[in-house]
Amino acid sequence: MNQTISLLIAKGLNMSNKLVLVLNCGSSSLKFAIIDALTGDDQISGLAECFGLEDSRIKWKVNGAKQDASLGAFTAHREAVEYIVNNILGAHPQIAEQIQAIGHRVVHGGEKFTHSVIIDESVVQGIEDCATLAPLHNPAHLIGIRAAQASFPDLPQVAVFDTAFHQTMPEKAFIYALPYKLYRENAIRRYGMHGTSHLFISRETAAALGKDEADTNLICAHLGNGASVTAIKGGKSVDTSMGLTPLEGLVMGTRCGDMDPSIIYHLVNRLGYTLDEVNNLLNKQSGLLGISELTNDCRGIEEGYEKGHKGATLALEIFCYRLAKYIASYTVPLERLDAVVFTGGIGENSDVIREKVLNSLAIFNFKVDKERNTAARFGKQGKITKDEGPVAMVIPTNEEWVIAQDAVALIK
Repeated sequence: MNQTISLLIAKGLNMSNKLVLVLNCGSSSLKFAIIDALTGDDQISGLAECFGLEDSRIKWKVNGAKQDASLGAFTAHREAVEYIVNNILGAHPQIAEQIQAIGHRVVHGGEKFTHSVIIDESVVQGIEDCATLAPLHNPAHLIGIRAAQASFPDLPQVAVFDTAFHQTMPEKAFIYALPYKLYRENAIRRYGMHGTSHLFISRETAAALGKDEADTNLICAHLGNGASVTAIKGGKSVDTSMGLTPLEGLVMGTRCGDMDPSIIYHLVNRLGYTLDEVNNLLNKQSGLLGISELTNDCRGIEEGYEKGHKGATLALEIFCYRLAKYIASYTVPLERLDAVVFTGGIGENSDVIREKVLNSLAIFNFKVDKERNTAARFGKQGKITKDEGPVAMVIPTNEEWVIAQDAVALIK
């Protein structure tokens, strides 16, 4: 690590500063942001991607000004973190000296982690123990944690778990109808993901409605390449669509979501697939990509739909239908519904999908306001239904802010 930056960070450790470096490590990418925990404003944000390939690159913004650079052939997480420290923070020491902690997004914490924690070796081991439940995510998070510990040895590291928010679900919502000993002895149950996003939306929705969070009931649809729906009652998760792993639930970019488990046996015993091939099929070849035979990118699906592409049209219809069914079913644990909220890349930007979903919920008397729905895109939030009838709205998520808040709260 650049010694000048290391000294600046060490000198800057005081609670008058509220900046947190947030890292979100994927299998071949690393999202990062330096967030003010008080305001949610990002000083620096960026993405390093295409790890392991010759064209790995990093792009970032400093106070809105965009920059990018090549990372060189076969770069991985460690080299990307070092680039952030030496090249990006090195050019902005006035920001570097204010960083108080590193916050890591971790997808799966099992039942062991019910809230955010300061990382030590026991936490690292716990994340590793959950790796089989999120094989595409947790191993990458561990690589990122080790890289950050090497580059920031003097800063506390905090893990914020996607599964933690859903630990308030009752047994009737998270237990599978399998022999109970599989839960008792092996912790096989529904955990849910995207909890950090759903938590943020719960708080923001209550504020937008002028209500206390403890008196706000909502259904949050976090829609992106990964997608989930959560029923939130009084600020607590009471049911969610993802399960033991991120595969269960909605149709997603490349994941199948809900299906008959016997299909696995049919693929293996009748069609000759190996279990690894089945796992790859369900996680990486299905969803919007598999149905459309075109793309997993929702923007491409919508373009195909507008042009009359049969596969894209079917994919869009199935995506919206499955989502509407989940939203309708999640009114059951709520007793009263104050709002349906759309968030995530698709939820925040696709007025087409939002309208289709709400029109499918006609039994609840949702009435889409086309002008409001069109306006609530590209980072803008607001109500998208008419004033008479139930409320549906768009609220952009900010998981990084939640991670920064938790990090600062813990290091106090």
